[in-house]
Amino acid sequence: MPAKSIFRRTANWKNLHFYHKADTLYQMTVVFCHRFLPTHGDRTVDQMVQAARSGKQNIVEGSEDGKTSTEMELKLLNVARASLGELREDYEDYLKSHSLPFWDAKHPRFDAMLTYCRGHNDYADYAALIEKMTEEEICNMAITLCRITDKMMVSYLEHLEKQFVTEGGIKERMHSARTGYRQEQDAKMAALEQENQRLKALLQQHGIPY
Repeated sequence: MPAKSIFRRTANWKNLHFYHKADTLYQMTVVFCHRFLPTHGDRTVDQMVQAARSGKQNIVEGSEDGKTSTEMELKLLNVARASLGELREDYEDYLKSHSLPFWDAKHPRFDAMLTYCRGHNDYADYAALIEKMTEEEICNMAITLCRITDKMMVSYLEHLEKQFVTEGGIKERMHSARTGYRQEQDAKMAALEQENQRLKALLQQHGIPY
């Protein structure tokens, strides 16, 4: 029986759909800032790009740290959520400050945009569109992506919290691994003792001293 590992099995961040959406938001934000914000003298550029980068990077770090610490994974994923929430706020502020409309459910293009954002994760699906979009269109698409990504992350966090409650953290896994190892050694010793008794009985049966 293989020894129990103290490392928790975690989802590979490369396979998480919300990571790909976060990466799309980062690349989209870089393009948006380059096209519509001043290159120098505006702190908004640094703030938006940094918030977008923090969103995706903390998903990566959380997933990696989750191999040993569920608590750290939960913490970093919540940092990622906060960063993407800040990014969404920046896009909303841009719409307000430039007197551009926010697309709510009543907007004629909202449903199509929502459907597209739900069904596409990778930046490759957005790149050609973004190059042709207006600032209004990019802002509303980014806001929608932020909301969808956050909702996906909330569901994932709830899953992790339930897993932590049922399986515990690294201390519990270390205890389980030590207990499993001791049980394995005890089983081996019992098997050896049983074999030793069988051999003694066989020797006695044939009158062979031991």
